[in-house]
Amino acid sequence: MVIELIPGEQGQKVLVNGEDVTSFIRSQEVSGMVSRYAQIEGLRTHLVGLQRQMALRKGVVMDGRDIGTTVLPDAEVKIFMTATVEERALRRFKELRDQEGLTLEQLEKDIAERDRLDEGREISPLRCADDAIIVDTTHMDITQVVNTIVSYCITHRMGRTTNDLCFL
Repeated sequence: MVIELIPGEQGQKVLVNGEDVTSFIRSQEVSGMVSRYAQIEGLRTHLVGLQRQMALRKGVVMDGRDIGTTVLPDAEVKIFMTATVEERALRRFKELRDQEGLTLEQLEKDIAERDRLDEGREISPLRCADDAIIVDTTHMDITQVVNTIVSYCITHRMGRTTNDLCFL
C-alpha cells in the first residue's frame, strides 16, 4: 500500500495506491470503524511503519491519537489538541452537514464512544505524551489555534524561522 499526502488549494489530498480517498476517509462511515481497526496489532504495526517513513522527509505535520506517544515519540514538537466532545461534534456536524440523517446528538455519542474505545485499547491507546503541550481549542477558531501553535514553536525553537520548523 502506497499512501501519499498531496497539498492542494482545497486542502490536503490523501491518495492510496494513486486513488484519491480523501472524502471517503473523512466520512462518518469510516470514522465509526476506525477504533475497531486500530485495535488490530498487525495493522497498527504496518501503519506506524508507513507514518514513520513519511516523517523521515521532515517538514511534516501529523495528526492522530498516538502520534506523539507511539508513532513519533521523539518528535521535536508535540501538541496535544483537545476540545469538549460537544465542540468536536459541532465542528464535525458542520463538516458533514450534507450527510442525510446525521444529527448532532448522534455525533456527540459517536465521538464520546470513540474516545472511550481509543483510551481503553491495549495497542497505542489515546493519551497525551508527557512532553506534549496541551492546547484546549474548545473556545478557539482555526486562526487562534494556528497562532497558538506557531507562537509556541517559535519560542520553543529559538532562533529559527517558522519555515525551519517541523510540526509533529
